[in-house]
Amino acid sequence: MLQRCLDLLAPALERPGAVVVDCTLGLGGHSEALLTRFPEAHLIGLDRDKEALRLSGERLAPFGDRATLVHAIYADLAEVLDGLGIPAVQGILFDLGVSSMQLDEADRGFAYAQDAPLDMRMDQTTGISAAEVLNSYAPGELVRILRQYGEEKQAKRIVSAIVREREKEPFSNSARLVELIRDSLPQAAKRTGGNPAKRTFQALRIEVNGELSGLERAIPAAVDRIAVGGRIAVLSYHSLEDRLVKQVFAAGATSTAPPGLPVVPEKYQPKLKLLTRGAELPTEEEIAENRRAAPARFRGVERIREARL
Repeated sequence: MLQRCLDLLAPALERPGAVVVDCTLGLGGHSEALLTRFPEAHLIGLDRDKEALRLSGERLAPFGDRATLVHAIYADLAEVLDGLGIPAVQGILFDLGVSSMQLDEADRGFAYAQDAPLDMRMDQTTGISAAEVLNSYAPGELVRILRQYGEEKQAKRIVSAIVREREKEPFSNSARLVELIRDSLPQAAKRTGGNPAKRTFQALRIEVNGELSGLERAIPAAVDRIAVGGRIAVLSYHSLEDRLVKQVFAAGATSTAPPGLPVVPEKYQPKLKLLTRGAELPTEEEIAENRRAAPARFRGVERIREARL
């Protein structure tokens, strides 16, 4: 869905001196496309993964000082821009979820299809691992995480098995967890929805990386720092992310005027304009080109008023 992101951002980034923030730099594919498509734009790329920063830095080296890469999580967007002395930008891109690099590196523990240490930290220099979560969290907290972040209906059954097994031996690798989940679920629950471990792995990844709490800070910060006429594009990969993005965008695109006013003062008028009709889905061609795009949900907005949200 890269082309859609570029097309949506184009009216804001074709202006001389435009600044665009890639809040989820990864391997730099989106950033490379942005710098190529918009030759007068300056890019700021954020990523919490130092290895991703190193690899993307090599990829973006031909663009010289047009790219500024920062070791930071997207939740710190405002602080990064303050540190660079940039009050507002013309474009912001979020490609949420786990990156292809992290999925493809077996030793990161993100993928349930191969055995690996249960780490799941996007920034391996800080925080607790998925194994530590499994081995130390109280049962009730684990149930909450699986239900809230994984939307796992069998959370109690899975957590009961986890608690029983961790008393015998602490969890360290993904294969043991995948097998435990598969053995814990009733047959009916295993017949639909793909790999039965995917919801638990998603929940652990979100907890380990504080993804939703970070997004709760990042999306309002993006709206606050986008210039009038600037645009934000967001690719989400599960309903929890998309719901949060939808709520912030919808609130900004709604009048806050008390009912019954014959004339709506400017301060009550919408600050954002929705650029997508609901969440746009990938086409069959996009999925064929990149199967990981299948769950993607795309939303975009434009800032239309100066007043801060």
